[in-house]
Amino acid sequence: MIKLEPFERADFEQLIEWIDSPALLFQWGGQTFSFPLNEHQLEYYIKDSYTSPVQLIIYRVVHEINHEAVGHINLQLDWINKSARIGKVLIGNRSFRGQGIGQLMIRKVLTIAFEELKLHRVSLGVLDFNHSAIACYEKAGFVKEGLTRDKRKMGNEFWSVWEMSILENEWFEKKNNT
Repeated sequence: MIKLEPFERADFEQLIEWIDSPALLFQWGGQTFSFPLNEHQLEYYIKDSYTSPVQLIIYRVVHEINHEAVGHINLQLDWINKSARIGKVLIGNRSFRGQGIGQLMIRKVLTIAFEELKLHRVSLGVLDFNHSAIACYEKAGFVKEGLTRDKRKMGNEFWSVWEMSILENEWFEKKNNT
């Protein structure tokens, strides 16, 4: 139903259109970006994927039937520790939310991480009030490791972040049981 393709300059306009508020940008991009998101910021984002000592693989998520971009996700690799971190997860096309696209995105990225790249561990961070994302990650096999309280400041509020991870043996067990 979806496929992951390399995120490129041609995808900038679509991503900028999706990120339509400071709160959404902060939830998606953390403190890496500032609102409004623009091409200059995204140039650095993809440039870092080529020049950073930690490899970053950036994907656009494409619906296989209509070939429409519906989301975005990345995978930050740590080869020394055979691990990765999922980041910048977004189902940008709101009409596709609630249809299991997030679950498919996570499964595709975990397949790459564990089956193609042969990694041992994949982690992510999710805001504690994002209950649908937490449920999606838990359904994929992620386990909550701990809550980092008041980790991010948005305006006058502090937001807490759940750290979650899945290990290769958990992934293969989950995959074989579904």
